[in-house]
Amino acid sequence: MKYALSTLAGAALALGLIAGPALAEDAGIIVYNAQHESLAKEWAAGFTKETGIKVTLRNGGDSDFSNQIVAEGAASPADVFLTENSPAMALVEAAGLFAPVDADTRAQVPQEYQPSTGKWVGVAARSTVFVYNKDKLKEDQLPKSLLDLADPSWKGRWAASPSGADFQAIVSALLQLKGEAATTDWLKAMKDNFTAYKGNSTVMKAVNAGEIDGGVIYHYYYFGDQAKTGENSKHIGQHYFKNQDPGAFVSISGGGVLASSKHPKEAQAFLKWVTGKGGQEVLKTGTSFEYAVGKGAESNPKLVPLADLQAPKVDPATLNSKKVIDLMTQAGLL
Repeated sequence: MKYALSTLAGAALALGLIAGPALAEDAGIIVYNAQHESLAKEWAAGFTKETGIKVTLRNGGDSDFSNQIVAEGAASPADVFLTENSPAMALVEAAGLFAPVDADTRAQVPQEYQPSTGKWVGVAARSTVFVYNKDKLKEDQLPKSLLDLADPSWKGRWAASPSGADFQAIVSALLQLKGEAATTDWLKAMKDNFTAYKGNSTVMKAVNAGEIDGGVIYHYYYFGDQAKTGENSKHIGQHYFKNQDPGAFVSISGGGVLASSKHPKEAQAFLKWVTGKGGQEVLKTGTSFEYAVGKGAESNPKLVPLADLQAPKVDPATLNSKKVIDLMTQAGLL
């Protein structure tokens, strides 16, 4: 009997050793996804259809996932990390947790849409924009620069969602472009002048309803609403700052492979597919209204072309989310 139990235990152990990795393989590659869930689903489905490799998406937010990955370290179950904004990528990179992106993948994306370090790569982009109520503001009354919103004349007349990763990415660009002193002063003036809302879509709805004259958000909220009923954007105009202004910042959505990935080959293949023809075509034909960033890739024709935005040059690898949170907290915005 003792022998039988021993044999049974040995068989169970052997089965566990076989079944454990097999069950892990059933999940395919695990993607910590902080991008739009619908967009990531299209990417995952397209990649799986073409390669047969399964993709398991775990959905969350930029900062939540970046901090989770840092906390998990080499024990993270994630193979790939996708974000909406690049400061979250920079945080994980600073912790030394990304593997270098394959050269073939980097070659598919122009230099301005990826970090100089090569530790992750741009997968999409979104533009900063000032949305305004066309019944309350005329074009000649619009701010010429993001910095103009610090002027007392804008007190009580503009809105933003300071707690969101989107706005914090814009402040990160301001910090890189203008320095800490100028950013601190602007944030203090923002505290005096602006009205806080929770979420960019809420900002747009408030502007559309005439609750506030204008707001700083990303471009795709307007286009997304217009593609549906348009009821939350029918009174909205979009103002692009251009002229390399901090308010013309284009935020890069990033993708990276974790150095601890158990499936590095498959993870790198996923990133290559997303930045290649198949993945970038989803951005042109889908409903995210984000910009395609691959070489030769076309964005949705309704969007202002990326080349016409006159965005400032910002190395996304140097965007400092921790410093921004500190400065915004000191200014009483968080």
